[in-house]
Amino acid sequence: MRKTLIGFVLFSVLITSHIIAQDTDPTLPPPASAQSPTPTTVPQAFEPFTQSDLEIVTGNVQRPNGIVWYNNFLYTACTGDQTLYEINSVSGATLTYIAGVVNAHTLYADAMDGNALSLWVPDFATNELLNISRTRIERIDADLQGPWGIAPLDESHFLVTNLLSSTVSLVSRTGESSVLLDGLASPTGIVIADEAVYIANNGSTRRAIEYYPISIAEGETAEPEIIVRGIQNTTGLVMGPDGLLYFAYSLGTRGLVGRVNPRNCRTDGGCTADDIEIVIYSDLEAPLAGLTISDDMRLYIHTMFRPEIYWVQIPQ
Repeated sequence: MRKTLIGFVLFSVLITSHIIAQDTDPTLPPPASAQSPTPTTVPQAFEPFTQSDLEIVTGNVQRPNGIVWYNNFLYTACTGDQTLYEINSVSGATLTYIAGVVNAHTLYADAMDGNALSLWVPDFATNELLNISRTRIERIDADLQGPWGIAPLDESHFLVTNLLSSTVSLVSRTGESSVLLDGLASPTGIVIADEAVYIANNGSTRRAIEYYPISIAEGETAEPEIIVRGIQNTTGLVMGPDGLLYFAYSLGTRGLVGRVNPRNCRTDGGCTADDIEIVIYSDLEAPLAGLTISDDMRLYIHTMFRPEIYWVQIPQ
């Protein structure tokens, strides 16, 4: 009953924010033509990709909800059957990896000795941090409250966003935890790069993506700086190999992916919606729960409500 209630709370929060977004954006662009995806042609001058540019890598996962690319494979959690799947990111061949992941929005892939894979997964439904291999799940009680995003701080610690308490926790790999930041606005995605911590706020258009210096993890105090404002329902957040920050957000009920140069946004006093380069303008219903990017700039996305996982090649 508790898991069902937590899932319903998240669903209600996201759906409510979509309705608000639709009410505040009365002049939505017309939808892209609904045709079958065709192989992507990289344009000479970059223009936003639309739904017809996206290719389906697989539709074999009932309800994907969170995804990560690692070593040419995709790992995604399915809320439909509470199973983690391994997907060949080229052929789409899909295999069961392990059962027992209830509701995960973000996954972190970590190579261990001997090239073995360790997946670290915040489970939103159980409030646990999961350490997963192909044969076992270690469930770590880290006093989390609706954990969504995860980012490695060092070899021993992660930063984990808590959507339900609007906090960020500092969590060790053995379960010790403390609240590092509070007063956020339903935080979702999180990225650590360039001595900075970037946090997506799903619940605030004004504070869509914030920045903190990495020194906060060492106990130093700092006020947040807004680096992106003016977009709605920000969820996934990833740093691309090109050094640009990619993020999923919504325009009305439609899912978009945009990008900015975070260093420019930090020095220019923050970027607005006009400064964002739209990468994908999809017909998919927001939120785009899954967002990940490969080393060779293949961008993968999926919505929370459909089985298809899409990809597109980003020009380099």
